[in-house]
Amino acid sequence: MKYAIVESGGKQYKAVEGETIVVDRLPVNAGDDFKLERVLFLADGEQFSVGTPLVSGIEALTSVVGHFRGDKVVAFRYSPKKRIRVRRGHRQEYTRLMVESIGAAGETRRREKTPEAARPAEVQAEADDLARIEGIGPKVAEALSAAGIVTFAQLAESDAEGIQQIMKDAGLKMMSPEGWIAQAKLAAAGEWKAFDKLQKELTAGRVAKPAGKSAAAKKK
Repeated sequence: MKYAIVESGGKQYKAVEGETIVVDRLPVNAGDDFKLERVLFLADGEQFSVGTPLVSGIEALTSVVGHFRGDKVVAFRYSPKKRIRVRRGHRQEYTRLMVESIGAAGETRRREKTPEAARPAEVQAEADDLARIEGIGPKVAEALSAAGIVTFAQLAESDAEGIQQIMKDAGLKMMSPEGWIAQAKLAAAGEWKAFDKLQKELTAGRVAKPAGKSAAAKKK
């Protein structure tokens, strides 16, 4: 197996030929080529090259699969006796890259694509960006893809227990897929206004619980 440890955006990733990696969003378009020129380590079979800090003359050629957003992270700031209650949500932007080849700079090439006739039917189907669904991040999307769920329609037709089992097998146990399925049904039908409205009511794929009454309100 040929792989390299590469650096992008100050973070390190393991790039394996023929596999994908997820990095912080890059200023590139889907389908473009992108070269990762900061290679820290290279392994080719039983031959290894350790950089000082970089491996000279080596690069990893990748193709941009697409962009997506990760799970929502909610931050809440509270200051007692000052009536400060600030709730903010953030979803990090990511780029998924397919590692085409690793080798000498200027000599890397894209891998030969499998002929359409020889490709499995599920691969021929165009995958949807499941990360558009509130609560689905890169790890969840990867687990669903491994189980053959790559479109909104496939997710909409799935049952909650089956999705929970997929998450459990992937080591993602604290997941509630009911909200994902509801969103997927709207997305599959192209009802984007209703989709956006539902997302505003969700937090990490779940319907947000109404805030409890304050102590002052209870006394009244």
